[in-house]
This record gives sequence, C-alpha cells and structure tokens, in this order.
Amino acid sequence: MLNRFMLIVVFVPLAIILIALAVANRELVAFTLDPFNPGNPKLTLTLPLFIFLFLALAIGMIVGSLATWVKQGRYRKLARQRGVEAENLRQAVSRAPSAPQGPVPGPAQGQALPKPTN
Repeated sequence: MLNRFMLIVVFVPLAIILIALAVANRELVAFTLDPFNPGNPKLTLTLPLFIFLFLALAIGMIVGSLATWVKQGRYRKLARQRGVEAENLRQAVSRAPSAPQGPVPGPAQGQALPKPTN
C-alpha cells in the first residue's frame, strides 16, 4: 500500500517534472574543464543541457548518500557490537542447564485467595 502511495504521490509528479525539464532544455551547451582556454576542444563536452542537469542531480544524490553512510558508521558499528553481545547471551542461555520442569509453586489447591478490602 505504501509503495503504491509513493508511486502515485511522489514518483509520477517527479517523472512529469523531469520529462518537462528534458523537453524544455534540449539545446546543446558546451561544458569546458579548462577555464583559461574555453575553446579547447579536448577539454570541452557538448551535450544537451538536461543531461548535465540529470548528471548533477545524480552526482549530488551519490555524494549525499555517501556522506550519510560515513556519518552513520558509528551507529552501524554499535549495532554490530550489540548484535554480537546478544548472540553471546543467547548462546550462554542455551548452554545453561534448564530449571527443573515441575509444577509452579503457588497457593495450595483448596485455599482461596482473600477478598480485597475497599
């Protein structure tokens, strides 16, 4: 249900916007890596503007994802350590001798519990 909601509410409008952006920016633009000689054909890339826009978006998403992954590394390390500790406890409990399996002690069969007072 959540996947369908995300598809309809987020991805469909985003796709429409990206398609409109691509159609509106079909002109060829030159991207040069040499600021001192902009006419250098070896360091100039000529592509439609929407490709540069999509590449910038993709690179931004990748850099942001990597930054988040690096920043959350300490939390992943802590979770791994806790997982190892939990596994060690599970193994210790499974190796421990079990308690005798008998009736649980409680009030005698014929005795009733006292009635609560107000």
